Amino acid sequence: MESIGGIIREAVLRKKASIRASKGRICLLVSDNTRAAFNKVIVPRLLDSIGELVDTSELKILIASGLHRPMSDRELEEDLGRDIVEGFEVLNHIADDEDRHMAVGRTRRGTEVLLDRGYLEAGLRVATGLVEPHFFAGFSGGYKSVLPGISASKTIYQNHSFEMVGHPNAKAGILKGNPIHEDIWEAGKMGGLEFIVNVTAWGGAISGVYAGDVEEAYGRAVGEVASRSRVMVDGLYDVVLTSNGGYPLDRNLYQAVKGISVGEPILKEGGTIIIASECRDGIAHEGFRELMEQGEGPKEVLDFIKRNQPLRDQWQAQILAGILLKAKVVVVSDGVGRREVERMKMEWAADLGEALEEAGVRKGSGKSVAIIPEGPSAIPILSPR
Repeated sequence: MESIGGIIREAVLRKKASIRASKGRICLLVSDNTRAAFNKVIVPRLLDSIGELVDTSELKILIASGLHRPMSDRELEEDLGRDIVEGFEVLNHIADDEDRHMAVGRTRRGTEVLLDRGYLEAGLRVATGLVEPHFFAGFSGGYKSVLPGISASKTIYQNHSFEMVGHPNAKAGILKGNPIHEDIWEAGKMGGLEFIVNVTAWGGAISGVYAGDVEEAYGRAVGEVASRSRVMVDGLYDVVLTSNGGYPLDRNLYQAVKGISVGEPILKEGGTIIIASECRDGIAHEGFRELMEQGEGPKEVLDFIKRNQPLRDQWQAQILAGILLKAKVVVVSDGVGRREVERMKMEWAADLGEALEEAGVRKGSGKSVAIIPEGPSAIPILSPR
């Protein structure tokens, strides 16, 4: 691969007319610390290249965190580096602050697109991000920095509605016909995102850098990820053992639903998914916990969401509850305890050995086991019979 700095600089030079026309009034969207987007590597190189063309004293960095909590000063420094935090204005997006958003239109599905005012007022809009399989949007990256990244709560709730998340094409690896992805795409174009620097990763390292116009760069990145992530599987398994891909995606139980969902397409009815996830931040999303504690079983969770939407974190609870209708889920984690997990209708184990015992995997049991080490990086597809 050509040097990362070289790829970024070349792409910046191709956009030099737009960059100079902005007179440095640029808004740069970056992912928060739940994504392994390699901000410390990408952002300084991007800013250096832009700085060769214009004065960057008015450039603002906006954390495209969607509905996630704001990052602390310490977290921003860890994620971006001290030089970036001290040298530029870095702001957290706050989805619940209505006054910080402006309407730019509606999508064909009726989603009212309300975006961060500071982003819309910039002379040039740029985004970085990570492209990887996403459990209901198809793939991350691209216009996802705009929706949900810097959208108002109302917009996110509409895009992540019960009906949209429940659509049969709202799956990892599917873009065409995926209502969530198509809605995101429309919103991103309305918001005027002009330029992206997206990365792909494999084995904990950057595997590709895709910079330039959104559609072209994102298409190439998705092609790379799809080619290595899709795995054909011959049959269904009694047990699927997986992870949430390691740090930082495994930092809380809310995010671990992504790893859990990877096992569903290749699991037998009544089977067991074992998820190993550190969850150093615990559950992290109070709305998710409260929803998963509704009623006695997963059907009550789904009924409650459907009756009362929009609700904070309902999409994560909807997907997990849907999986729990057909499967048992065993969580192996140091960050959340047995009581917390059991109240959320799953089971807890101290280690993988105990989890396999809980799943009935022992000598002579005849149970079939599939292992997906990297969790959300994989898209298992059941081979047609």
